[in-house]
Amino acid sequence: MSSETVISVEAVSKTYQIYDTPHDRLLQMLTRGRKQYFREFTALNNISLEVKRGETVGIIGRNGSGKSTLLQIICGTLNPSSGTLATKGRIAALLELGSGFNPDFTGQENVFMNASILGLSRPEIEQRYDEIVAFADIGEFIDQPIKSYSSGMVVRLAFAVAINVDPQILVVDEALSVGDELFQRKCFSRIEAIRDKGTTILFVSHSGGTIIELCDRAILLDGGVKLTEGKPKQIVARYQKLLYAPVEKQRGIREQILSSNYLSDDYLTAADGLLDTETREEVDDKADEPRLQESFDPGLKPASTIAYESHGAFIESPAILTLKGEPVNNLVRGTTYKYAYLVRFTKSAEKIGFGMLIKTTSGIELGGAISASSSRNGLKLVEPGSIYRIEFSFQCNLNPGVYFLNAGVTGEIGGTESYLHRMVDIAMFRVMAEQDDRSTGYVDFNCSTEIEKITAPSLI
Repeated sequence: MSSETVISVEAVSKTYQIYDTPHDRLLQMLTRGRKQYFREFTALNNISLEVKRGETVGIIGRNGSGKSTLLQIICGTLNPSSGTLATKGRIAALLELGSGFNPDFTGQENVFMNASILGLSRPEIEQRYDEIVAFADIGEFIDQPIKSYSSGMVVRLAFAVAINVDPQILVVDEALSVGDELFQRKCFSRIEAIRDKGTTILFVSHSGGTIIELCDRAILLDGGVKLTEGKPKQIVARYQKLLYAPVEKQRGIREQILSSNYLSDDYLTAADGLLDTETREEVDDKADEPRLQESFDPGLKPASTIAYESHGAFIESPAILTLKGEPVNNLVRGTTYKYAYLVRFTKSAEKIGFGMLIKTTSGIELGGAISASSSRNGLKLVEPGSIYRIEFSFQCNLNPGVYFLNAGVTGEIGGTESYLHRMVDIAMFRVMAEQDDRSTGYVDFNCSTEIEKITAPSLI
């Protein structure tokens, strides 16, 4: 990350004039400001921030906090009522995807028009056209008018254009919540690659996990005011405290955050009313429920696979297997499976290690394993032409959802240790939903619940 500032926002405010009726708007025009027929709504109030080159900054906040307004001002589609703004570099914005498309133009014509608006010359667009079309993956519809597209197809094409202009600054406003799971992962994968190249990213999301995973720094907005900024994990904790607080406590928590006197006691005691119930009950262990059966779906294949440059090794044939060796990708929670792949070596190498990683659709790294704790504990030597089969066993303690797998091999060639090959999103699997499932989040901690009415609040 560079020390150069590429986005500078100083004391920016945005105020709108709200009219109750069109008649009031007309009267305001006729009186030339001698009398006020509107009320003011302040969407942003004295916002200041800086973003360095290569930094990924997340903006989080409740609905109506001013996040989208701030991004539109940074992108130049809105003018601030007061304050100053400066940006350096080509900006690609993923805001209201497809809003700039002409419905009577074909997909191809809209690609050229939209990319030119984003700053590409015609030769540059022609050079990237095939990649844009391949990423959008809408087939022959690329030659049809946009008005014949489904909303999902419009989003895919708009994202494909914006993501392929090689922006120096990428601005994303909840655009990654669109499309199916495969397309979402494909989008996240491309954004991760852009981030790794050093592109500056300004990212708005309601997903705390995504902010923590993608961002170097986070900013919390509320009611058009910047409450605080700092490490993503800390900012997300404050956001969630504010979001889930009872209405009567929200103002006090907001003031605590704003004044930097925020306390990190994220628990609520019995005195807060959580145990005011009539019954005591235990959750059964679901022993009588019919067991789900894992299966293999040949159509469940990732569209976001990225292969890193090979340095004498190639990862091939990934598979998720039952303990009996049967291929599966629809998994049952709580069951142990094997993740296997082959590595073919074309050069000799030393101190070889292998790895695996499981990620969410948004790219959050949930966990994985390596074959050796250090390079000296790996394979001593591999010869050109040799093939190895690597197998990791893992217990699927994940909640229902779709997940992706990475694979990697490291080693030394000529005394230099590095990745010999790495495959991102090389495989995927689905954890099937269970009847009457009460777990939340990504990981199943096998929680049980007891609810008891008590006569006197207690901290124990």
